[in-house]
Amino acid sequence: MAHTHKLESTLTDRYQTTVPNAVRHALKLGKRDKISYLIQPDGGVLLARASSETEGDPVLGQFLNFLARDISTHPEHLKSIDAGLRKRIKLLVKKVEVDLDAPLAAEDE
Repeated sequence: MAHTHKLESTLTDRYQTTVPNAVRHALKLGKRDKISYLIQPDGGVLLARASSETEGDPVLGQFLNFLARDISTHPEHLKSIDAGLRKRIKLLVKKVEVDLDAPLAAEDE
């Protein structure tokens, strides 16, 4: 069974904080690495090591920034997926097998 840890850090007057060592280790963060934040509809925030693939795509970065601003400005627009749509999605992918450990194929393959 996986263990969970609840960690805290304090914000400075300049809204900065130190990422706890256990978090740095879990995310394999080093100096100058970037962190991404995903704001969820329930107000929770997921913290992850930023992917270098998204850094090279300015359009994706701009789109993700737009989404983050829109979510924080208009959280009332967020809606959960209803049961009917969840059922439809499950039916559409029912026979699809995905190996999450398999390498991604190149676009020209």
